[in-house]
Amino acid sequence: MKDILIELTEHKTLDKQTAKTALLGIAEGKLNHCQLASFLTVFMMRNITVDELDGFREAMLELCIRVNIEEYDAVDLCGTGGDGRDTFNISTLASFLVAGTGQNVAKHGNNAVSSTCGSSNVLQELGYEFASNQEQLKQNLDQAGICFFHAPLFHPAMKNIAPVRKELGLKTFFNMLGPMVNPSFPQKQLVGVFNMELARLYGYIYQQSGKEFAIVHSVDGYDEVSLTGPFRVITPLGDNMYTPEEIGLSKASPEAIRGGVDVPASARIFLDILKGKGTKEQNEVVIANAGFALYACNMEDGIESAIEKARESLFSGKALNSFNNLINGKTTVTVNG
Repeated sequence: MKDILIELTEHKTLDKQTAKTALLGIAEGKLNHCQLASFLTVFMMRNITVDELDGFREAMLELCIRVNIEEYDAVDLCGTGGDGRDTFNISTLASFLVAGTGQNVAKHGNNAVSSTCGSSNVLQELGYEFASNQEQLKQNLDQAGICFFHAPLFHPAMKNIAPVRKELGLKTFFNMLGPMVNPSFPQKQLVGVFNMELARLYGYIYQQSGKEFAIVHSVDGYDEVSLTGPFRVITPLGDNMYTPEEIGLSKASPEAIRGGVDVPASARIFLDILKGKGTKEQNEVVIANAGFALYACNMEDGIESAIEKARESLFSGKALNSFNNLINGKTTVTVNG
C-alpha cells in the first residue's frame, strides 16, 4: 500500500487492478487515518481515470453484502452528491413517484457527508427503519414497490473509511462510487453526477455493462435534473442536451429547490411535496427526475410519456401511498447485523 501512495504522490495513475487492490487493502485497514486522508486527497486534486473508477467499483461490489431481488426488475435513482448545492431530497422523492407508477425501485442511499440531509437522514427522520434482511426488503417491495438500502449496512468493510470521510466533510471519490455500488446490482438506473467529466466516465463504464440507464447532469453544476437551466442526459442511445421547456416543464430558480436548514426541516419539505403541498418548482423538479428514471426503464415510450406518468403518480396520491406503505408496512422479520 505504501508503494501505491508513493506512485500517487508522484502524479502517476493506477491501472484497474491496482486501483481494486488498493481499495481492498483500505477496507482491510492497511492504511492509518493520515495515510487514508492522503489517498483520498489525491483524487480531490486531479481527475480520476476510467480504470481507477472501475477498479474501485469492482472492489466495492466484491466487498458488499449482496441482495438478490432480480425478479423485481427494480430501478435505482441515486446521485453522486458532492455538488454543494444543498437541494431538498430530489432523487429520494422521485423514487416514490416511480414506485407509484408500478415500476419497482431499489434505492441506494446514505447519510449526508457534504450536505445537510442525505436520503438516509430524511427517511429515518420520517420513521423508516433500516433493514438488511433480504426477506424484509422483498416485503417492502411487495407492499410499497420500493425498498431502501442504507449503504453502511451493505458495505461493512467501509467502516475504516467512514470516520475519515466525515472528518474531511468534502466530496471524495466515494461520492462518485455511490450510484455504482448498489448491493442488488440493478440493471436499470438513473444516475446524477456533479460534473460532465464524471458523466463521461460513467457513460463509458455503463455502456460496457449492458444496463438500461440515464446519466444526468445540469450544466450549472447540479447532480440531477435541476431545471435551473440546460442539462445533459447520457443513455445507451446517445448524449443529449435538454432545456426545461423542451420537456414541458418550467425553469426553476436555485432558491426554489433548496433544502431545509436541518434534517427536520428537510423532512417537512419532503412530506409537503408528497402530500401535494409543494410549490410548482418543487413538484416539477421531482417529476423531471422521476420521468427520466422511467424513461431509462422504457425508452420506447419516449420522455413525454414518462414525464406524464411521473406527474400522475404525484398528483393522484400514488407516490404518497407508496411512501406510507413503506413506512407503515413494518414486519416482524429480524434484521441481520
